[in-house]
Amino acid sequence: MEITFLGHSSFRLRGKDVSVITDPYGNPHGQTTKASADVVTISHDQEGHNDLAAVTGDPKVIRGPGEYEIRGVLITGVATYLDAVQGQKKGRNTVYVLQMDDLRLCHLGDLGHVLSTEQVDEIGPIDILFVPGQSQILDIAKTAEVISQIEPTVVVPMHVPSTGEADMSAIEKFCHEMGLRQIVPQQKLTVTRASLPQETQVVVLDARQ
Repeated sequence: MEITFLGHSSFRLRGKDVSVITDPYGNPHGQTTKASADVVTISHDQEGHNDLAAVTGDPKVIRGPGEYEIRGVLITGVATYLDAVQGQKKGRNTVYVLQMDDLRLCHLGDLGHVLSTEQVDEIGPIDILFVPGQSQILDIAKTAEVISQIEPTVVVPMHVPSTGEADMSAIEKFCHEMGLRQIVPQQKLTVTRASLPQETQVVVLDARQ
């Protein structure tokens, strides 16, 4: 599988037979990074997470909790919230678990709280976790707690600014908390079941220009 970062919390997951884009993103200046996909997942319907104009082709769009199977990809949407008060301030969020190419991936969207035992059970074992890297709601300590709840093999932070484009201090702080002292963003992550690391690893991806 090849994973490319498209900006904010948008990633393209390109498998052997299918391509998925999470939270399609158009930047504040109205420019979109065009990418094709067979499937699109939207964690919540707010600007920066739902720009279908950034996706080419005729994808199947998933917008909420439930179980789905599309072209051999199994997707589970887990109901969560954008805040720590059951959505009373910011509303609902969907965490997506995707099974494709013998890997289990989890995209947290803009999760705003530590997970319940029931949510952790619903998510299940995860190989690659996409986690908010700088959130106004989920601070670094709570983010680390969520990671420890899920126990993924690879952690990929979201909300990473393009290299040289913006202040990287928040991402640097997150990565240092996770034990990554030197940040060298990669252009893409290519991973298979056999290539997964033995211990939890943080991988920072640079947004595709």
